[in-house]
Amino acid sequence: MGIQLVVSLLAASVMQRMAPHCSFARWLLCNGSLYRFKHPSEGELCALAGKQMPKQTRKDRRQNGENKPLTVPKDIDLYLDKAPVTVIDALVLRFFLEYQWLIDFAVYSTGVFLFTEGYYSMVDASKEVNIGAIWCVLTVLFGLKTLHTLMSHYFRSEEGGERSVCLAFGFLSLLVAMLVLVVREDYLEFGLESGFSILPLELTKLTVKLGLAAVCAYIGALLAFPGLRLAQTHLDAVQMNSDRPLIQILLHMSFLSPVVILILWVKPIARDFLASAPMGKTSITIVSSAAFDSVRLWIIVVLCALRLGLTRYHLQAYLDLAQKWVEQMKREAGRIAAVDIQRKVTRVFCYLTVVTLQYLVPVLLILFSTLSLKALGDFSWSTDETPGVTPAVVMTTASPVLPGSLDEDEDGMEDMEEDIQATVARLLEAFTAMRSILTPIFFRGFFAFLTWWVAACQVISSLFGIYFHQYLMQN
Repeated sequence: MGIQLVVSLLAASVMQRMAPHCSFARWLLCNGSLYRFKHPSEGELCALAGKQMPKQTRKDRRQNGENKPLTVPKDIDLYLDKAPVTVIDALVLRFFLEYQWLIDFAVYSTGVFLFTEGYYSMVDASKEVNIGAIWCVLTVLFGLKTLHTLMSHYFRSEEGGERSVCLAFGFLSLLVAMLVLVVREDYLEFGLESGFSILPLELTKLTVKLGLAAVCAYIGALLAFPGLRLAQTHLDAVQMNSDRPLIQILLHMSFLSPVVILILWVKPIARDFLASAPMGKTSITIVSSAAFDSVRLWIIVVLCALRLGLTRYHLQAYLDLAQKWVEQMKREAGRIAAVDIQRKVTRVFCYLTVVTLQYLVPVLLILFSTLSLKALGDFSWSTDETPGVTPAVVMTTASPVLPGSLDEDEDGMEDMEEDIQATVARLLEAFTAMRSILTPIFFRGFFAFLTWWVAACQVISSLFGIYFHQYLMQN
């Protein structure tokens, strides 16, 4: 591994040492651009309601057996005070440690990947293990693990509504995935058939496809609530920036970016239409096949960068839900407990890191699966180079050399040597078989399908979220 291993260990050490002092995740929330709403005290609510504050505190009333809460009219003239989000505020948020670790790891993964890309462009390191690709794959796995942690929180809920939503999206994703996996390569050019062609038996191919469909259902369940949350924050962010048309255009482009990613792998629309132009009975090639693969990678990276750049607008739109709820409460009649107002306002801020993870993790999944596709699939960033595909080379394994006849007092040593050589032979056969399967052709099909599927789940859940918030909530 050479210098790549040194840089990888250095990045891991710096990430561990610098996390308490310098964290990109903390800067993203606490750089002063986001502001939260503070809940009103009981004294402020009593003053707005035109009544005197009770002399007894809430604790004293509970000790005296008075369970009647302090209530105020809903139509009071209440406006919440704003304050910038600070590090002290963020440290007490739910899942903050998971959020900080994942985002910082993604930042360092990007740095290691960029270094390995520069290293491979200057040195012929085809025989070395690509450490940057390993970091990218680990980022994808850690992102899925974080979403699993959030989904398990929904499954532990006593109400069960969130659990039903996750299960419904999981079954829907299973059906859609089974339909997608039977589509021919002439329409969806993932390259799965080429990757599966090196598998030994048809039964193995069927088993792999069924397992892949189950993984797709699992990912669809994980991305259910992130898509619903994205739809809500998108609508609120567009409304919040109604006087800024350029920001609105960028928000709409960001929301529709998964649709663009889906189209990039539809061969009749993308490669056949955009890469060539009809000229009578013939067609003129606009860009080569290799150049189109490189352009597709660049488009996905740019769309992910656009989404990451608009993070602040979506998070602020979520924090504004506290004031939005207060405005809706003021249009209602009746009375409400003061503690309910405080709880509603505080709950919005408490789930800030959860909403941040639901927004960022799908983007990171698409981005780092694309980077893994580039590194492990032997693609190129340059449109002038033709990516090389390393064929599946089956290495012949030498038969284990067994010792000759030994003296009778060395029978024990002979048996031990035979066992060791047999174990080495089995390990070599296993590594040879794995190397013959895990080729760039296989990685191309797998990570292309993973990138496309994450975008598809985002499209399904976010469009359903738009319909839910725009029509069902209105009724």
